[in-house]
Parts: sequence; structure tokens; C-alpha cells
Amino acid sequence: MSKQPKLTVVGAGPGDVELITLKAIKTLKQADVVLYDALVNPELLEHVNPMAEMIFVGKRRGCYRYQQEQINELIVARGHSHGHVVRLKGGDPFIFGRGAEEMEYAAEHGLLVEMVPGISSSLAVPAYQNIPLTKRGDSESFWVITGTTKQHKLSTDVALAAKSNATVVVLMGMGKLSEIVALFKQEEKNELPVAIIQNGTTPQEKIGIGTVETIEEVVAESQLSNPAIIVLGSVVKHREQLLNLQEEVALKAVV
Repeated sequence: MSKQPKLTVVGAGPGDVELITLKAIKTLKQADVVLYDALVNPELLEHVNPMAEMIFVGKRRGCYRYQQEQINELIVARGHSHGHVVRLKGGDPFIFGRGAEEMEYAAEHGLLVEMVPGISSSLAVPAYQNIPLTKRGDSESFWVITGTTKQHKLSTDVALAAKSNATVVVLMGMGKLSEIVALFKQEEKNELPVAIIQNGTTPQEKIGIGTVETIEEVVAESQLSNPAIIVLGSVVKHREQLLNLQEEVALKAVV
């Protein structure tokens, strides 16, 4: 008897292998096929059913192993031939991860579909650097915006976000950093704190802290590049404040 074709889209989290849910691990153990992306920590593949077929479908340095249309077709083909396909994607697949598109395509072609949420890098990466996206008396809301749209342009939402008092998190925006900075300067926010975090929650993590005025220099000096997250907002100061408090306590303990 053939298995019911099914797709489960699973969020792998931001990079730290411990930031994946128990439900996600359980799903990997039940998979017949796993299609995984470049941003997925390879250690997570140790949890996959040893009998499952594993296929890398991600991209590295702009080079695509599969185009999105091919991935969609592969999901459907393997679903009908093997049964349970798990699509393992970095972060949360519903946050700029195209998980919704893949589920729609699979459903249209007769597969059952299910979603296992992941911890989004937009939340976890700043948190690992002690940067809260909201803080009472400091920030009442936050925007999460893609830096590069389908048309390869900067999202127009960045200009709107720059006018607000919210914390602004930009994903996939390093190539548009000059444009982002220019929009915040137009709103006279030259001194607004900015953090850029590369390879967040992994051993390769790097961070640069500056302001709208100085962040491009910081990026050049620290040689920061993708994959990175840009955080703009007064909450960035919380990181330094916390470090200072810890140093003060440590000095008092020595005295």
C-alpha cells in the first residue's frame, strides 16, 4: 500500500542547533525525503530518519542548485513516489521563506500539507546579542522588512518604517545598506543606533555597532557581509547598557 503523499514545511531556526523545536525533530524522524536549504545547520540532519533521502536544494553565493519552480516540482514528485516530504528551511518558513508558496503548490497537486514553525532569525539573532526588539519606554513595536523584493529593489516599507519610532529589522538588506541609511538620514535620524549581526547564533557570529551616520564605516572595518541582519533603533543601546552593568558588578565584587 502506497503512502499518503504529504509535505511538512519545517522551520530549522536561526542557526544554533538547539534552537529547533521538539516537534521539528519529531517530524524529521518521520520523513521519507528531506529537502534542505543552505542556511540549515548541517548538524540538524543527524536527526533525520536514516532511511530518508536527503536532497540539498539551497543556494550558496548566489548560485542556485535548484530554481524555485524545480523545488516545487521535486516536492510533488517525491511526495507521490515516496510519501512524506519534509522541507527544512532556515529560521521560520513563513518569514520571507517561501514556505507558503511551496505549501500552496503541493496542495494544488494532491499533497496533504502541514507547517511546523521555527524561531525566526529576525527575533533570535538580536536577542542573542542582548538587543530586545521592544522595551518599555523605548520601543513599542517593531518592523521586520525584507531588504530585497522580488524585483531586486529595496522595499518601499523601509521608508515608512524610517518615519516611525519602531525598531526596524531588515533581512537580506546588506546589498541595500547605503539606500537604507539614506532613508533614515532623510528623517534626521543620523544618531540612531544600528547593529549589524552576521551569522547570528552560530560560532561564526560577528557584530558591528554604530549609528546611521557611521554604520557603513563599521561594516567596512569589520568586514561584515551576508548572511546578516540589520537592526535600527534605540533598543540597540540596551546591549551596551547591560555590558556596562555587568562590568560594574564585577568590579564591585573584586573590591
